[in-house]
Amino acid sequence: MHRTRNLSGSVLDGVGLRLLAVFLLTAMSAAVREASQTVPVGQIVFVRSALALLPILLWLRWRHGLRAGLTTERPAAHLLRGLLGAVSITLSFISLAALPVTSAKALSYLAPVLSVPLAAMVLRERVGAAALVALAVALAGTAAMLHGALVLPGPGAAIGIAAGLGFALTMAVVRVLVRDMTRTEAPAAIAASMAAISALCALLSLPFGWVMPEGGAWVSLLATGLLGGFAAIAGTEAIARAPVAALAPVEYSGLVWALLFDVLLFATLPDRWALAGAGLILVAALIVTLRGAR
Repeated sequence: MHRTRNLSGSVLDGVGLRLLAVFLLTAMSAAVREASQTVPVGQIVFVRSALALLPILLWLRWRHGLRAGLTTERPAAHLLRGLLGAVSITLSFISLAALPVTSAKALSYLAPVLSVPLAAMVLRERVGAAALVALAVALAGTAAMLHGALVLPGPGAAIGIAAGLGFALTMAVVRVLVRDMTRTEAPAAIAASMAAISALCALLSLPFGWVMPEGGAWVSLLATGLLGGFAAIAGTEAIARAPVAALAPVEYSGLVWALLFDVLLFATLPDRWALAGAGLILVAALIVTLRGAR
């Protein structure tokens, strides 16, 4: 009886930590959108990645010790994951600079849907009818969001959606790679190497015009790194306490936070096409999640 209570409490702790991680990541997205109004995307990627290392390394030392926590059997896989991570973060931030947080967040939910066919090709996982239905629904949602972008003046929204689609595709590849890496590598080591490699890659954008942030831009810029770092810690601790199937549905609470941030911080709300597309993508992601939970 006592053992059952402990297990239940552990799962509830994991779900709570995952909720916290999703909130922190969505808050980070809002900070990125705010900072991108005056700060180049490459500079934001650098600050976000470099600052995130601080809480991640402190937590890693407390939990495992730096030497044990950063030991790896597959340095090449870490390098590939880090490079893909740098690309995905950059595309995500471009999307956030051009779109409301809600729309950019919805596009990110394409990643678990797209990872299904990729896993079938790379890992030889079986693709069932539910996954094919989810893919079709997700494509319909993307088409609805594209319609909303194409009727707007200027290329900004279209660029944002293209970047969001690129982010989702890159993250789908990353999900398959990380799924394979976790057989031998600690999640914390994967997070730390990704942050370090992303920061180094972002330095390449320095000659293209970094700026000295002013006023509230400093706060937003620093918040991107700290929020991202603490989100990584909360997310990893959640995985240690609860099954993936129990945590996966919690991911989609981010769309609620995104809507709130858009309304409260930016006084904007996606149009009906964007909301319809976001809803369809959310349904597709839930289908994939519930399929995986069985």
